[in-house]
Amino acid sequence: MPLPDTRFLLRPFSIVIYPIWTLLAFFYRHSPLRFLSSTLQPLFGLRNTTDIDPETPEPTSTTNMSAKKKIAIMTSGGDSPGMNGVVRACVRMAIHMGCDAYCIYEGYEGLVRGGDLIRKMNWYDVRGWLSEGGTLIGTARCMAFFERAGRLAAAKNMILHGIDALIICGGDGSLTGADRFRAEWPSLLDELAANGEFTTQELQPFRHLNIVGLVGSIDNDLSGTDATIGCYSALARICYAVDLIEATASSHSRAFVVEVMGRHCGWLALMAGVATGADFIFIPEKPREDNWREEMCSIVEHHRKIGKRKTIVIIAEGALDREGNKITPAMVKDLLADKDGLGLDTRITTLGHVQRGGTAVAYDRMLATLQGVEAVKAVLEATPETKTCVIAITENKIVRKPLMDAVQDTKKVAKAIERQDFEEAMGLRDAEFSEQYKSFMMTTAVQVDKELLLPEKERMRIGFINVGAPAGGMNAAVRAGVAYCLSRGHEPMAIYNGFAGFARHHADNPGAVRPFNWLEVDGWASKGGSEIGTNRELPGESGMETIANLIEQYKFDALFLIGGFEAFHAVSQLRKARDQYPSLCIPMTLLPATISNNVPGTEYSLGSDTCLNELVEYCDKIKQSASATRRRVFVIETQGGRSGYVATLGGLGVGASAVYTPEEGVSLDMLAADVRHLKNVFAHDQGQSRAGRLILINEKASKVYNAKLIADILREESHGRFESREGIPGHMQQGGVPSPMDRCRAVRLAIRCIQHLEQFGRNVHNRVKVDPMSTTVIGIKGASVVFTPVKQVEEEETDWPNRRPKAAYWLGMKEIVDILGGRPKYELPESDLTGIKAKDVKRGIVPP
Repeated sequence: MPLPDTRFLLRPFSIVIYPIWTLLAFFYRHSPLRFLSSTLQPLFGLRNTTDIDPETPEPTSTTNMSAKKKIAIMTSGGDSPGMNGVVRACVRMAIHMGCDAYCIYEGYEGLVRGGDLIRKMNWYDVRGWLSEGGTLIGTARCMAFFERAGRLAAAKNMILHGIDALIICGGDGSLTGADRFRAEWPSLLDELAANGEFTTQELQPFRHLNIVGLVGSIDNDLSGTDATIGCYSALARICYAVDLIEATASSHSRAFVVEVMGRHCGWLALMAGVATGADFIFIPEKPREDNWREEMCSIVEHHRKIGKRKTIVIIAEGALDREGNKITPAMVKDLLADKDGLGLDTRITTLGHVQRGGTAVAYDRMLATLQGVEAVKAVLEATPETKTCVIAITENKIVRKPLMDAVQDTKKVAKAIERQDFEEAMGLRDAEFSEQYKSFMMTTAVQVDKELLLPEKERMRIGFINVGAPAGGMNAAVRAGVAYCLSRGHEPMAIYNGFAGFARHHADNPGAVRPFNWLEVDGWASKGGSEIGTNRELPGESGMETIANLIEQYKFDALFLIGGFEAFHAVSQLRKARDQYPSLCIPMTLLPATISNNVPGTEYSLGSDTCLNELVEYCDKIKQSASATRRRVFVIETQGGRSGYVATLGGLGVGASAVYTPEEGVSLDMLAADVRHLKNVFAHDQGQSRAGRLILINEKASKVYNAKLIADILREESHGRFESREGIPGHMQQGGVPSPMDRCRAVRLAIRCIQHLEQFGRNVHNRVKVDPMSTTVIGIKGASVVFTPVKQVEEEETDWPNRRPKAAYWLGMKEIVDILGGRPKYELPESDLTGIKAKDVKRGIVPP
């Protein structure tokens, strides 16, 4: 006699309905209704096995499935590069936090229409999205949402899907609509109850709607944040186009008028002007004086007289004159081409929507990812009393700010422009905007404004020297520093090929020390590498006495150094040698420039952004190959010395499965855990999604485990289930053309450095010996640009054995890389024993 089914013994009444549920389940799994999974699965108590992804980490929350918070993500308004990074980060972080993630397709239109435009997302659904341009969940204008009936339908659709939290990435208009939606939410629920759509009891769990905004805009037009998602990608497109235009402009000695986006915000035009070394710019916030025609012609004529063959004018689409009249590219073209005036062969280039296109640059990917993670945290931490917030960034810090305060401040700019109060419009922009405008004016009008010249006795002879490896932005920094010096009457002197060239080739013909030629230097804004050369040799290696004598021989009043950790070490040596060599008692300042971003005293170094862009572009191509072959892992070796900055932020930008850094180290247990994870991932891969994987390892993460060895280990342990390859981009990471961010920051920080040196003046040996600010490092710390005494940095902030800062703001990003990459938890490597204890343990004298 067969044994009875124990299921029915335990629950005897289920025998009556069990076959019905079985048939319903079969019908569900083999019918089009399966696509209504978000509605039917809870009803049938079923789980779709295809939703299970081995990459999905265990949720941090222990909340029951029925009580899971449901978070929806939406993109709205104009698309911008980086929006897909936001969606990926929000979806994966929500799942990691134990929530259900939904995407609302087609913006507010999808929210109003509902149905299959609101979809539950799984971990693998957003795989590969970081490298995609635009927004893969779409965006559309929705007139219905402007009406209450549309917002009522949107509220109903959210409740049908159990959603009570919304993350929106868009411009100020989209975010304003979201805040209004939240304000009306209680009354919308009351109306739904009154209409009989839901009972009061059904609506009770949805009484409070939490909304968080992220700003996706290429214009960078929202007040309260240093950058909006997509703005640096758009700037990169503009600078790339202008760099190409410059070649043909120079060839034919032509003028080009380049129109860029920016109806109420001139950020793109301003930064493009700074980054490319344009001759003239027009922005809405700061119209030229009443005689803008004469001013432009005067500057362009001066540039032509000194031998410049090209003229570039960048104009924002919202450019105005002092009377509020629109200035068009055609007006500028006609003025430049006027045969009774300059008579230049002039062309107009309107970049248009090219500025929106393409994949996001490394910075926008990082920004989108970090802000997406923070948005999920903000939604989960919000209370009914919490104001709607927007996620912003202020000098490397991700912060939350009241949404409507930022929106109102943004609208104030447009209103100030409308009433022609341009001083207020500039004041409402952040400090960097105003400072960059002054920097542009300083570099484009070199030796034009005689009022800027200092009295003869206050003019200085300043030596410019690059130390260390080349980094993107070095030439832009030199150009800006030279421009400021010439405008103020100082004498900038180039010291070619670092301290080695200074010590051994100063007497050559031409010598290593010679004046700058401004016509030549003016074309360095977009050049990579170092036009005056660079060298890793320290002054102590060149001969400190020789260097001191040469500084006295060439009568330098100050020294401006640009470079990486070697440059920092050089300044430290020069400072310490002052007691022995009085000629070294001159002010010195260092502008950090290294792809490793390992200079103490700053959170940012010139060249690091260029490096990340090159690495991300390289990894995108490698990942495409890995995805095409599906079952392949690439182990990429990054530069960075003993700093894991490049590997960590590179991993953040490409969605790496694992990142190995010197700060954390590498162990056999870590490798074993990652091998098991990859085997599990590929074992469950059914070819329905992109399956290529990347692992990034810093060049000095381990003395034993390098990229090739790890690739070999993966290949051996895969037992034929997947393949692995190593990739070494090497010095390609130093980049070719510097990124716009590196160029713009180079200009801003270089001018600050010369201004700092200028404060000391000439013949100040006694003051320099006792003033700690006479040897400084300029850097971005928190929300400020600061000068820090080198002595303080040496003693308090430097990890000398590892040639890096003791603390770094980006270290916490490693955890985010692991979370969003689906990496399982692992044990950290043991720290190495050193010194006497290591010897005693090896001898068995003391326990390990």
